[in-house]
Amino acid sequence: MRAILVNPLFIALLTLVGTICWAVCFWWMRCISRRQEAFLKELHAQTKRIERISRTEHELMKEVHPSVEDIKETVEDVAASVKGGR
Repeated sequence: MRAILVNPLFIALLTLVGTICWAVCFWWMRCISRRQEAFLKELHAQTKRIERISRTEHELMKEVHPSVEDIKETVEDVAASVKGGR
């Protein structure tokens, strides 16, 4: 068997290509990371807004709920008196 001779220029070229690929991948991952970070900040802000709106809605429901219960009782009283009057 003959030994395969590897050209040192070929090895240097492969090393250079590998280094360039590493640099491109590093740059690409950094771009993806920045986009993810921006997305997470936006999502966090949206979550805070939803929580604030939910708390406000809950407070409004607590204020309105007793009134709704009173209205329901009044409607039931009127319905009972209308049925009784027939």
